[in-house]
Formats: sequence, C-alpha cells, structure tokens
Amino acid sequence: MLAGATVCALAAGGMLIAEDSPQTEISNGQLRVKLYLPDTKNGYYRGTRFDWSGVIASLEYRGHNYYGPWFEKMDPRIHDYIFAGTEVVAGACSAISGPVEEFQTNEAALGWDEAKAGGTFIKIGVGVLRKVGESYDAYTLYEIVDAGKWTVKQQHDAVEFIQELTDPSSGYGYIYRKTVRLLEGKPVMVLEHSLKNTGRRAIQSTVYNHNFLVLDKQPPGPDFSISLPFHLRSANPAPEGLQIQENHVVFSKILEHEDVVFTALQGFGNTAKDYDLRIENSKVGAGMRIRGDRPLSSLNLWSIRKVLAMEPFIAMTIDPGSEFTWKTFYEYYTLSATPNP
Repeated sequence: MLAGATVCALAAGGMLIAEDSPQTEISNGQLRVKLYLPDTKNGYYRGTRFDWSGVIASLEYRGHNYYGPWFEKMDPRIHDYIFAGTEVVAGACSAISGPVEEFQTNEAALGWDEAKAGGTFIKIGVGVLRKVGESYDAYTLYEIVDAGKWTVKQQHDAVEFIQELTDPSSGYGYIYRKTVRLLEGKPVMVLEHSLKNTGRRAIQSTVYNHNFLVLDKQPPGPDFSISLPFHLRSANPAPEGLQIQENHVVFSKILEHEDVVFTALQGFGNTAKDYDLRIENSKVGAGMRIRGDRPLSSLNLWSIRKVLAMEPFIAMTIDPGSEFTWKTFYEYYTLSATPNP
C-alpha cells in the first residue's frame, strides 16, 4: 500500500492536488455540498491523522460558504502548520477542510502502546500504520501498511462511506460506516456513523470533530459569537483575545498575524443535551448549529486568523462483535431566520 514517502512526493504540488482529486457533489435544493472521496493514489487528503471519509470541500447556503481550505499551501515537510508571511502552510496530516474527524486512544492511536517498533497500530478511518519513534505524533505521516477496503455509495442528497479493515497482528478489526446526508427540504446536514468491532480486542477510543469553519473567509473576531446550553468555564485562564461570559464565548479582538487561541472548555454534563452549540457571524449575517446525540467527553476551541474550530469529543468502548453509533446534526441559517429551538 501507500508509504509515507510516496504520499509526500505525490502531494508536493500543494493545493494543485485538489483539481485532480476524486470528488462528488450532493444537494437537497437548499444546501450544495462538494466532497472529496478517499483514494490512496489521488485523494485530496492522504494524511494519517484524520478520517478519510466525508471530507467536505465546500458547503453553500443562501450565498454563504461555510467550509474550504484554511491554508494557502501544503508542504509535507511542515509539522502541523506554520505562518509564512501572509500565508498559512499546512503539513500533510493537517491539510484538510470542513467538519473532519479524528479518532484517539489515550492521546495516541489504537494499539500504539502495545506495538513494538516496526509493528502496526490502527488509525480508524485511515488504516493500519507502521510504528516508528517512541511517542505517537498525530502530525507524523506514518507509512500506511493497509488502508483497508473502501466502498462509496452515492445518492443525489447523500454519500455513504464504508471502510472494512482487519489487522491480525494487533487483533483489531472493524467496519466503519459514515454517511453525509442532507435532510429533505431543510438546511440540515447529518453525519451518521457506525463502528462495528470485528476484531478480537475491545475498541476504546474517543472521536472528535475539528470543525474547520471558514465562514465566508471571515477572520475570528468580535463579529463571531459562540453559545452553548450550559455555564461555561475554561480549564485554564482564557487566552488573550477570548472572553467567556456565562454560556457564551466571544473574541475581544480580530485574530491576525500569528495569533493562536486555544482553550479547553468545561461545564457540560453527562447527557447529550449539552452537545449543542451555535456559531454566528453578525457581519455576514449567517450562523450554524451543531448537535450530537452522545454526551460530550471534552470540548476544545482552537482558532487562528484563517479559521475558527470548535472541537467536541465523545468517548466509546466497543466489545468484540458489538457496534457503536452516533450522529451529528449541522443546521445552517441566516440571522434573519430563526433556527429551530
């Protein structure tokens, strides 16, 4: 299968890869969504950090575009990303767009701790990877030993992605299904997931959505507001430029230059009702609501001048033969229209 060095060479053209990458489009008359498809040779994203399925290039609603690249170039030599003057340059494992997901196990990956040097571990939604180094690093482009079997099924308003993977050496195996679905007659996108454990070992993991929001390319700042249904507090002192006001997060300045904002947010309970957040921009008059059907296990906010990202986590334990399901609902609206209560 595809080795890390091969990925680097193929991806060296940076953003030009997007034009030749397998992609498709779905619509329900209100939302128009462009997606990239998983492909080991020509895929837009071939990093080893994020789930390859459901990578959204753009989502348009009433003249507003919510997603797109938050970086100008991709350079496989870069670790995560760098500021290069007026440009942001992302590494191969971070150069992705839209509401993308990453699976983590004890801040590493499935089977990492047990694997010997040169052995294999699992990144759900990516494949079986080769272990190198002493510590796991999400930004390292690991060799893909086996990307599993990908199947894509499309309708006019939905795309289903299926990855089947087995790694006898580690004892892990799964069938992962993810469907990007647009609800009929509504400006709502649903990410439907199921993860069935087909291996001999239990799967213990968290999954979070990075939610790379680039709403009409507006920089994070006072025009944005974030609200949740519980009283917020920060795990650490709120970073410069960010204020927490009861159940709201607001920016006190426009992020620019090399500004970076990161904080872990707390205050949520143990039911799914707290997985409910709204992000609005008063300047462009558009917003979105994100709801999940599972309880939050943690919640982060990360932003730079190009992107605003709310990162909700959920936890899962899946015994052999069992299946875990979860859904995330994305509702898009203009501020002249009231979103559903």
